[in-house]
This record gives sequence, structure tokens and C-alpha cells, in this order.
Amino acid sequence: MASFSFGAGNAQKLARLPLYGLGRLATAVIPRGSRWAFGCGAGIGDGALAVWEVARERGIDAVWLTTTAAEAREAEARGMAHAAKMSWRGFWITARARVLVVTHGFGDVNPFAVSGAFVAQLWHGIPLKRIGLDAPEVVRSAFLPSSGAVRALVSRMYRGAAQRIGLLPAASHLVRGRLESAFGISYARIAVTGEPRVDVLSRGTAGEREDRARRVIARATPGTSGLRRLVLYAPTWRDGDPDPAIPSRAEWDAILAALDRHDATLLVRSHRLGAGTYEPPTPTDRVVALGADVLPDITPALPAIDALVTDYSSLVYDAALVDVPALFLAPDLEDYAARRGFYGAYADVAGADAPRTWSALLARLDEILGDADAYARAQDRARALSARVHAFRDGHNARRVLTEILARVGEGRA
Repeated sequence: MASFSFGAGNAQKLARLPLYGLGRLATAVIPRGSRWAFGCGAGIGDGALAVWEVARERGIDAVWLTTTAAEAREAEARGMAHAAKMSWRGFWITARARVLVVTHGFGDVNPFAVSGAFVAQLWHGIPLKRIGLDAPEVVRSAFLPSSGAVRALVSRMYRGAAQRIGLLPAASHLVRGRLESAFGISYARIAVTGEPRVDVLSRGTAGEREDRARRVIARATPGTSGLRRLVLYAPTWRDGDPDPAIPSRAEWDAILAALDRHDATLLVRSHRLGAGTYEPPTPTDRVVALGADVLPDITPALPAIDALVTDYSSLVYDAALVDVPALFLAPDLEDYAARRGFYGAYADVAGADAPRTWSALLARLDEILGDADAYARAQDRARALSARVHAFRDGHNARRVLTEILARVGEGRA
């Protein structure tokens, strides 16, 4: 069941306009210090954690702003200075911070105290579906949903907020253009540094990366067999709409039969903002939930995956960095394309005949898992996709981002 929609989120933002105004007045008189504040909408992880680690190596004083008690416990266990972002202390830390590092939006830190800080917006994936100002969905509001004036106001709010971004890293010049359009900010504020969040996919040998990834999955799902092949299913979020790909009873039978044929486990990674009900009709260890509640950051687990199944998720670009073959299941392609849209042609990423049904998808899965040559060809396609969107594969993206931040705040030290 979906837990968030743009309509509801935008209505909340409109209701909080007075608080944003008061926060802006407060930050106009509260002096900013030298400390940095970090936050991430998906928990302690993603690009924010990668930059945190290199910043701490350089001796930068930093605080992680948490959303939940579980995040606070994890920060404590990691030895990280931390505070609840929506507390008075979280407001003060955000208001005093010189640099704010976020991955999803200003809500990763205290959103009422952002004005005046240097904001590094790392984002959380190379967009395949349209995002930000490029996506009409983003400016929908549950408050007067048919009002053009409300949509225009929300659009102005998004565009105005984006002007506070001082740095937005991009994986490549191709991605740089998408981000410039989506955020409505100048080209100069976007730097091709590579994404810090995927540094973990470029460190060590392929064998070392797979071993680390297997351990990550084993810790998150203790019952998962370490000997089986792993298929990751990662459908994307549909802004509150029902997931059209939830299998029927007959489709579950076919899925389980395919997993048996290839001695594989299906790891189901529903989107954190709207999980579908992916539970087989009878209990089985062939299907394991691997949601954000179990493993907040999926990126370190990707080298252990034998195949990725998705629809419109940017995860396809991350998986391509470690040669993971991608298969696509897009039952609502026309509707999704009309409502959300894509950067470029969907067929350029998914192929001209992306499966629309589980039956067609399972035939593709049988092909690549049952034929070594077919699997190698699928890996070649992954490598070609990665070459199109990733300018760097050296594991130093976070360091380049840190260098950019320091230069832009007037500390040009590496």
C-alpha cells in the first residue's frame, strides 16, 4: 500500500508555508558556523554516507540528522554525531550549518532552516523516468487538485527551492543535462563528478565486491541461501496508484516454478514510498522481501545479484556498473509514459519489446539463466548502458564531490 503521494506531500508543503516563512526570518539572523549537516531520505546510507566518510577523513566537523529512532540508534552504533532533524536541536544545527548535504530534498535535514546554507544535493539515482520540473506529477496537489493556480504555485515553490542548491553532482554529461532541466538550475551548479552512492560498486575486485554483497544480503535476510542464484525484483513507485504487476495465483505458480528450475531466490525490493503486496499464496523460501525496512541502501548488495527485474527504476543504471543483466516488466508502459514520461526513449534502455506480463518476463529469465551465451550477451548490454551514463568507475566520486564543495565554499583544499 502506498505511503506517500506527490498530491499529499505538496498539500502539506502549502499548509506549512507560514513555518517556512518563519524559518527564513530566523536563518536571516542566526549566523552560520563551520559545521556540516548531513541527511538522507532513505536512512543512513546512499551518497550522503559516502561523502560523510570522506569528509570525516578530512577532519570536517559534521552531524547526521536523523528521522527515526532506528536511524538514531544506527548513528550511535556507528559513532556518528547525530540529532533528530525535526527537534529544536535539529533546527538549530541546520540553521547554523555552513554546508548541508542531502540526497532527496531539503526534508532530509530540517526544512525550515535551509536558507543561507550551501546545499549539496546529491540526488539518489540517474533518472530514467522524468523527475522534478520535467514531470507534471510533481506539482499535483491534493489541495484543489484541479486548480491551475495551485499547480503554478507549487511549480514556483519547487523552482525557487532549487535555486538554493549550490552543487548537484552528475554521473556524466548526459545526466547533467537531465538534472539541469529537472531542477531548473544553472548548468554551472552541476558538476560531472560521478555519483558518490555508487563508489562501493567500483572498489576492489569483482570477487571481493560479490563477497561483500553476499554478506550484506545475508545480514539483512538471514534465511537466504548463500548458494542460490539471486534475482532482484525492483518495481518503482506509482505515486499512490495500485501496482499493476502484483502476480496472480497462476503467475505465482509460474514464478516459483522458474525459480525452482534455476535454483534461484527472488528478492523483492518494493519502492520505499509505496510497497506492493508481493507475497506468494503459500510460504516459500524462494521469495524473500528485501524492502527498505530490511536493507535501507540496496546499492552495496548489487554485485551479488545474478539478474535485475524492474520497470522504470534508476536501479538499472547502478546495476549496469557491475554487469548485472537487466530484464524489464512494464505492464502499464503507455499509461506511465503519458503520465510521468521518460528521458529519451524507453526502448533505448529496455529494448523495443519489453515484456508486459509475467509469462513473457519469465521466458526472458529462463533464457539468460539457462544459457551461458545469452547471459553473456545480457552482460554486454549492461556494460554498454553503463558506458553511456557513467563517466567515472574508479571509486572516487565522493572525493570529487567533496573537492567541489570545498572549492565552492572558498576552501580549495583537496
